[in-house]
Amino acid sequence: MEEGRSQSSQTLDPIAQRKHAAMVDRLSNRHHNSAARRPAAAASPVFDSVSSFLSRFSDSKRDIESDLARIRALSGDPASSPNLKPELDKVSVCISDLDRLLAENSYFLPSYEVRSSLKSITDLKDALEIANSELLPRKKFSFKNKAPRKETTLPVKEVEDIKPLDVERSNIGVVHDTPGFRNKKGAILVKNFKVSEEGEGDFTLSDLDCCEIHLKGRFRALYVHRLRDCRVFVGPVTGSILIEEVNDCLFMLASHQIRIHQARTTDFYIRVRSRPIIEDSSGVRFAPYRLVYEEIDAELRESGLGEETGNWANVDDFKWLRAMQSPNWCLIPEEERSDIINISEVKEQSDNT
Repeated sequence: MEEGRSQSSQTLDPIAQRKHAAMVDRLSNRHHNSAARRPAAAASPVFDSVSSFLSRFSDSKRDIESDLARIRALSGDPASSPNLKPELDKVSVCISDLDRLLAENSYFLPSYEVRSSLKSITDLKDALEIANSELLPRKKFSFKNKAPRKETTLPVKEVEDIKPLDVERSNIGVVHDTPGFRNKKGAILVKNFKVSEEGEGDFTLSDLDCCEIHLKGRFRALYVHRLRDCRVFVGPVTGSILIEEVNDCLFMLASHQIRIHQARTTDFYIRVRSRPIIEDSSGVRFAPYRLVYEEIDAELRESGLGEETGNWANVDDFKWLRAMQSPNWCLIPEEERSDIINISEVKEQSDNT
């Protein structure tokens, strides 16, 4: 084999040899640059084909299903009861990792395989939810007298990074125990993600009304649930963004994957590696990402989002199967698009300010 290569290279004239060497250098540099752009916190494998990804995905799915079956078997042993919640929590982490694996690789997968994989993840989440409700005892609910809560109006600067009360999980997987902003009205909410938090970087926005939200820095996943009349400005998300039940909002988002469910009359300014997905939505419009702040260019590059893919204009409507354009979404006309939004001067404030 080596002899054949040597003979082949000797038949090239000097100009062809130089062109061949330059091509090899370009390919090598492209590989190294691609590796350098990959987030340091991401440990996802690199797949050389669709079939290799699907094989890994199927193996992980089977492992999760086996774990759920094993946990159900443990539930019959009273001595194993204290271990049920930690075991179910591990399964939840595995499902989140599988979801992130799909998000980070969906840009090269055929649309059918993305849909099929999303359905598999939804089924796993449903199975976990059923296991949680059947195997773990629920806390008794009781009414308590509470002082009426005062509602604030803009401008109010407020920052939270809290563990929420146990609330019902949405259909797309709003996570119970992630930090986030919840149950606010008329507030400016600010969060700066630090490098050390990348491994813990799931964040939730839930039940917000007339709020302005600024999330700066890289983090792993964003869950958005029940927002009305809000403006949301978000730095690079290295995994996926899941959005459900938003009305009359504006979002500026950068992520590897964006899924939108039950959105109404909302504008999305996005940069995304894969085609954005909408479902059960109407009156949604799309335009390119227009957010800036200090360090955002470096953060986008480190998150694998440094280049504009144009996918903001390639929206998949999963509930519209006809060949013609879906009536549920459109592009924002250039004359109606927002100006560049600079949030460099927006700072986190302590809770007592």
